[in-house]
Amino acid sequence: MSYFEIPPFTDKGDPVSYGRTGGGGGTDASGKTLMPTGPQADFKNAKTLADGTHVSVVTLDGKKSGFKGKVWVWAPKEYTDDPKFASSGFPVMIALPGGPGNDSNYWSLGEFGPDKLSLEKSVSKWYQEGKSKPFLLAMPILNPGPDDKGIYWDASDIPGQAKMGTWLTEDVPDLMKANFRTIKSRDGWSYMGSSTGGFASLKSVLKHPDKFKTAIANGPDIVPDSPLWRGHEKEKAENNPEVLAKQLAAAKGPDVYIAFQYGTKENAKMISDVKKFMATYGKGPVHTKLWEIPGGTHNGATYLKNMEDPMKWISDQMEGPVPSS
Repeated sequence: MSYFEIPPFTDKGDPVSYGRTGGGGGTDASGKTLMPTGPQADFKNAKTLADGTHVSVVTLDGKKSGFKGKVWVWAPKEYTDDPKFASSGFPVMIALPGGPGNDSNYWSLGEFGPDKLSLEKSVSKWYQEGKSKPFLLAMPILNPGPDDKGIYWDASDIPGQAKMGTWLTEDVPDLMKANFRTIKSRDGWSYMGSSTGGFASLKSVLKHPDKFKTAIANGPDIVPDSPLWRGHEKEKAENNPEVLAKQLAAAKGPDVYIAFQYGTKENAKMISDVKKFMATYGKGPVHTKLWEIPGGTHNGATYLKNMEDPMKWISDQMEGPVPSS
């Protein structure tokens, strides 16, 4: 009956608190942990994992973007149940889908392949094996409407359109800061995405290196190409990873770390574009590393199954959580 979500045999829709208390922010004694700032979001359980952790969902009314949409969140068992981390800030990964990315995010509840891999279970496994940080996951919708007729928003504030760049880089991080113990500095903030979400991850870190340090870009677009940019070339350039990487190099930092991953059976132009970006801009403060997946195709299952090494590489550049003294 739980499988068919028949009350009272299911906890879907139940409130999820993640052990939140109080609000108002402030830092711990080390100055590295930002305590929850509040206000508390109304998280509802979307799925309970075998280890007792919850994927929950909230409809976020973005104060800075003016956009309202769903965000799924997950906290590892170490965040809620491990006494040594009871007052520790945890790193955050904002995970973005490819495809439509509207009213859903396949990283949130998806199980991939015959082994039924999921991002949440994989993060827990990799942490236990010493290969990943125990990330808090934020999994927002990517687009304000369906990706049909070639219309998508490039995770940007395109003039006259919903401010999806501000949504992803301001409102979603603010939601995590309001409800979780996080790392105060950019050393605790990362993106991961596939296809269009890979572009968004790459671009967000390059555009806001003061706020985010690392990203995993799976099978990504390299330049913005939404038809909604027509007539807005200046703003389009301001959201072009090639332009942003060049500007970051000229400014000599801060350093960012971008892990690329793609399958060898993917689109040849995308593969060429990634290699060209790395050869041209992967120097100075823009640190890049590539993982090619033999026989891999353009899908989340391919990326997740092979994400262990990219996750370790970016985790090595990041901070937290630090056990309580």
